[in-house]
Amino acid sequence: MTDTSNGSGGQAEFSAPALIRIVKWTGLVLFGPFYFLFIAFIPVLCQSRRGFRGWYWRTIKRACSRLMWLLSTRVEMGAAAHDALRHDENSIIVINHRSHLDGFALMDALPAEKWITFGAKKELCDAALLRRGFKSAGLVEIDRKSGKLALQTLSDAVKAMPTRRSLVLFPEGTRVGTETLGEFKPGAVLVARETGRTIRPIVILNSDRLLPGGKRLPKSGSIRIEVLEPFLCDPNASADADVARLRSAMIEVFEGRQQAL
Repeated sequence: MTDTSNGSGGQAEFSAPALIRIVKWTGLVLFGPFYFLFIAFIPVLCQSRRGFRGWYWRTIKRACSRLMWLLSTRVEMGAAAHDALRHDENSIIVINHRSHLDGFALMDALPAEKWITFGAKKELCDAALLRRGFKSAGLVEIDRKSGKLALQTLSDAVKAMPTRRSLVLFPEGTRVGTETLGEFKPGAVLVARETGRTIRPIVILNSDRLLPGGKRLPKSGSIRIEVLEPFLCDPNASADADVARLRSAMIEVFEGRQQAL
């Protein structure tokens, strides 16, 4: 389900004027901390309300869209891909990881009808400032010290989710700065096999050019998101074979689109 209706030239051409970027950065510095505190601590007051998680994720999505605007970063995704995610159900989303911008860009691009929950390393959920918000929002803690426990935690969480909500996993496990995708961990495939869900691969491009590893301030520009067709695990093949096939499908799109940038 790759969609090139917006073309690839926008990624190279879009750049906000310096004065506008300065004004936006000033607004982010002045008001960003207050908005962050609201997002982090509103679960303390509202987590018991009916429908809290749906409301909270919609609030997070709007926050991410505002952040992208303040950073003068445009997120591009074709209409067909947007429609595919709007109707996507019973899936696990896997997305490559290039930059700290990736999660924000995905949230910005998602249609409002699509619900997601991120898998996050346990260390993030242990942070005192963020623990309540993360846990109340339904983030799934991944204990990377125990692969068996992590797999069981992910599978149980997915089984408890409504079909319209997808768990989002970064199969590379960390940000990758290589020319191609990193090696994939088998977690997403194993959970899909255990729960009967399909895998919805998503390829993100250009985020590492805007915010490379080690940099704190992103450049102005565009991030491109490509949505692939649902990936079905093969019950007659090994999990490793499924992982390799999934990675190959994503690499084909990633490298093909990278050459066009």
